[in-house]
Amino acid sequence: MRKRAWTSIVASALILCGGIGAAYAVHTEVPDLLTGKPMLAVSAERESKTLKDIIFKTQKLVVMIETENGSQGSGFLYNLDGDLITNAHVVAGARKVKIKTADANELDGEVIGISTETDVAVVRVPALAGTEPLQVVRDKTAEVGDEVLAVGSPLGFQNTVTTGIISGLGRSFEIEPYLYSDLYQISAPIAPGNSGGPLVDQETGEVIGINSAGYEQGSIGFSIPIGNVIDLAESWSREPMDELPDAETDDESAGLAEESSIDELAGYLVTHFYDSLNNADYVYAYSLLGGNWKEGTSYEKFREGYLGTRNVVIDDMHVSGGEDDRATVIAVLSVDERVEGQYVLSKYQVTYEVGYENDQLKLLSGKGKAIK
Repeated sequence: MRKRAWTSIVASALILCGGIGAAYAVHTEVPDLLTGKPMLAVSAERESKTLKDIIFKTQKLVVMIETENGSQGSGFLYNLDGDLITNAHVVAGARKVKIKTADANELDGEVIGISTETDVAVVRVPALAGTEPLQVVRDKTAEVGDEVLAVGSPLGFQNTVTTGIISGLGRSFEIEPYLYSDLYQISAPIAPGNSGGPLVDQETGEVIGINSAGYEQGSIGFSIPIGNVIDLAESWSREPMDELPDAETDDESAGLAEESSIDELAGYLVTHFYDSLNNADYVYAYSLLGGNWKEGTSYEKFREGYLGTRNVVIDDMHVSGGEDDRATVIAVLSVDERVEGQYVLSKYQVTYEVGYENDQLKLLSGKGKAIK
């Protein structure tokens, strides 16, 4: 964390999101697809796709990666050989890994390439060979304001989709041993378990980056532009490493992940809860509730309570840690809600108790009151 003034301000709060417990771009008028690369998926022509189509196709090709030492992250299929791109810090120290697909199949994977300087690795999964991969573009340049999707398994919630925009370009910092250069800054929140998942262009469905780190305060994430590392990934796919480098930084990576305390994870969970409601994904939002809360509130009653809500914005949030891996989240919300047939802007203060149930972080209880 010793690169630039901007770096010194935020780098201390940056977390790797691989879940151990945690651009440079020259604008081109026409993006150059990966033609002439038989290993990679190439779209013959761009077809009009709805957002739901893009999400559905992307989710099928994003997996959860788990190692024997408990590290958990995400990866995505990028070629026809069954190779996944992920972050190096997700699989550091491992040769064999377990892969969980979107349809709940568990497969064996092997790390065939990993960098000790750039946070990227490739995992080969023989059972996925021949499966049509995600489309990846080499020279496409994202611009500030482009709408994107981040897909992964934050906090162990597999196949989670968060939406956002490219909010900054050319960000650089260091989280030893990795040097992150020319990153995309995105407004989609990134949490432990998201690392290694794809950053996807909402318009085309193409992978433009690898989600790699998050800023612990606010909905800010960072992604490595795929064009910066695709050549390296391809080289490992052509010639897998005979020996992997020693994981000298494994302990440090664990320490970084442990900095993802219950406080910041609780804040992320509440933010993610309201993101789901804003996307009208009531089933997923309901799944974030704890067992006791669900016992007293049926899904039908839960959904009905939010049908009149059009948009929720978190104006302020305060998180305080407690005992037994629990935290209290107090947030002030601005809510567009339907009252007597018209939408009005209302203010609420909500309080949530957040904690673990069966190793999954949940909203254990919640209450709210209207404020002026």
